[in-house]
Amino acid sequence: MNFKFIYFSILICSSLSFSQNNKNQKNSIFEIANASVSRSFNNRQNNWQTAFIHLKDSKDTLVGKSKDFSFLWNGKRYSGLSDWTLVKTTNFKDEDGGKGLSVTLKEKVVNPSVEITIFYVVYSDIPVIRKWIQFKNLASKESNLEDLTVEDLSTNLNKIDSWVYHNYARMKHLMKYEGDWDDPLVVVHDHSKRAGIALGNEAVGVLKRTAFHTTENNVEIGLTKPSSTYPFRKWLAPNETWESYKTFICLYSNRNDGFDVVNNEVNTFTTQYMKPQVLKLNEKPTFVYNTWYPFRTHINDSLIRSVAKSAAACGIEEFVIDDGWQVNAHGKSSIRGWGENYGDWHVDKTKFPNGLKPVFDYIKSLGMKPGLWISIASATKDSKVYKEHPEWFVKDEEGKIGNLHFNSEQDQGFYTASFGTEWKDYIKDVIVRLVKDYGLAYAKLDLAVVSSPYVNNDSIAGSYAKGHLYKDHSESFLVLYDRLLQFFDELHEEVPELFIDCTFETAGKLHMMDYAFAKHAEGNWLSNFEEASPVGPLRVRQMAWWRSPVMPAASLVIGNLPMDDPNFMFGFKSLVGTLPIVLGDPRKLSEEKKNLIHSWATWLKDKQKKYDYMAYRKDLPGFGEPQEGMWDGWQRINFETKKGGLVGVFKQGAKEPERTVFINDLFSDKIYDLRKAPNGELVCQKTGKDLMENGFPVIITESYGGEIFEIELLDSK
Repeated sequence: MNFKFIYFSILICSSLSFSQNNKNQKNSIFEIANASVSRSFNNRQNNWQTAFIHLKDSKDTLVGKSKDFSFLWNGKRYSGLSDWTLVKTTNFKDEDGGKGLSVTLKEKVVNPSVEITIFYVVYSDIPVIRKWIQFKNLASKESNLEDLTVEDLSTNLNKIDSWVYHNYARMKHLMKYEGDWDDPLVVVHDHSKRAGIALGNEAVGVLKRTAFHTTENNVEIGLTKPSSTYPFRKWLAPNETWESYKTFICLYSNRNDGFDVVNNEVNTFTTQYMKPQVLKLNEKPTFVYNTWYPFRTHINDSLIRSVAKSAAACGIEEFVIDDGWQVNAHGKSSIRGWGENYGDWHVDKTKFPNGLKPVFDYIKSLGMKPGLWISIASATKDSKVYKEHPEWFVKDEEGKIGNLHFNSEQDQGFYTASFGTEWKDYIKDVIVRLVKDYGLAYAKLDLAVVSSPYVNNDSIAGSYAKGHLYKDHSESFLVLYDRLLQFFDELHEEVPELFIDCTFETAGKLHMMDYAFAKHAEGNWLSNFEEASPVGPLRVRQMAWWRSPVMPAASLVIGNLPMDDPNFMFGFKSLVGTLPIVLGDPRKLSEEKKNLIHSWATWLKDKQKKYDYMAYRKDLPGFGEPQEGMWDGWQRINFETKKGGLVGVFKQGAKEPERTVFINDLFSDKIYDLRKAPNGELVCQKTGKDLMENGFPVIITESYGGEIFEIELLDSK
């Protein structure tokens, strides 16, 4: 390409464009834009800088001249302000439907050691810019990458006037902020400008870092620093390349509330373009049962069959057998509540004399899909796999085989296997065999792989082992996580019908969920709430509100509400806002109660087929965090078709018996029916405009109760 004295514009599609304005190679201006947002770059004096980022319909430039990125390479600081040779620029399309610009830069020295390619992507109808960087080691020896900030931008958002919405954008902070693993999304909202920026971090687990005002009104999205509790480091061999996790920014204006961008533009981006794994399913589960509470590991063939029969009578779709089905090669059954017989994953013939296949066949004959709990990186010291391959396990600072889940071996007597070894293929083969031999359809994959939710000792995380695929302890965090995500992908390739439920313990912190896990596993078991109603349902709704809509509600698996709770229906309705999973003993239910739950299950399954409501969730206007003495609610309306969906409204000990409820994402001039679930009783028939502007009344006379409604577009032609 000849950069000298040229100007050209390439039309990528009707609303996406890339242009370059050059007088000479050292003084180039580039732009990537769609109908909503524009980002310009300067390539002047061998620098690569973001010149500005602004909304097309706003006069304010929210991002000004910035160094664009920064990182440490073999301990030396690089950024867009360093000396670079512009190698090439290329138009490209990403796998999620975006179109954009890649820019390749090489260190401008006689013997360059690093080359980077930066990818910028815009999407056709939203003010989102996605970005990631590929690194290539040009040196003749190994090099290490640290302290990577993929987006390093100077903003015009005033630190004094700005709230930082953090912790899934549900909490607020003033002034300097440095986020952690609970920040897949942060919003910086300037009240004086009524504008701001959402900062999306698609990095995995405890490696995320997102910050505001570490210097002066700047924002940073990337990975943890060398001084962090869980530091990021990547070693690259000569000519090796490595691609960072993705980031995205979303600009907005004319808003009084910073969370509004999450409920709308970010929600649209994750649903339509990022497309987390659960949203790719043609058939999403709507009702799951798990045996953990109250049975723990004390299960057997006859108990599972009797519980499954009652669960099927309630309309359960997936029936998951939790811990206790397995035995190690020695054949001795588990006698404690948990923490035994991990590693070999044979079927306990004492509990299941004929194996799992007839049990699974029975579960399937009842119209349900069978599932199992598996600890994917744990083996007890009595297991054959541990005895034969002790080299597959993580090690602590002293060089001893470690347990990342707890402080010491004495706690439970098992060890943590390293995904940086052949263990990854070993445990994958175990799960593939269970799918192919028995028909396993749902895998609850559990316990610590990288870090623990329960350990305060920071040294008990990652691995200090030698000879694994990581060079040192700092790199172990990245390798263990990346190999785990690769493991999920390989399972999807070999057994695509399997639903993967990655628990928060595997993710690494209490109740943690992020974009990386959502893109590689269908679900995330977030909790173990066992409180009876009304506390249990409140905790479920609080957790669902806290994690969504930043995270897709369909991926949020929130246990452990028991079906045999006398007030279970309040809990069941609360679960409809996520992926409903229930526990308890369904055999204790009356036939009348089973029939009632079955009618709800059938209704939900029908509405899922009709609207695909599981792919959507937003806050209802005027409702906040679920809490005692208040009302709360959500809408799961298909905002792409606007044909309808579900609305949930809940009263948690509030004094007032009535609330007016407003709905969004409807056609203003079309007529909708609003019906009460599950009997279909007509509540009202109104235009979309009326429902959005005037709403409809909901009356709940009891202190604790909830109502679920169907809203349906009458004329869908």
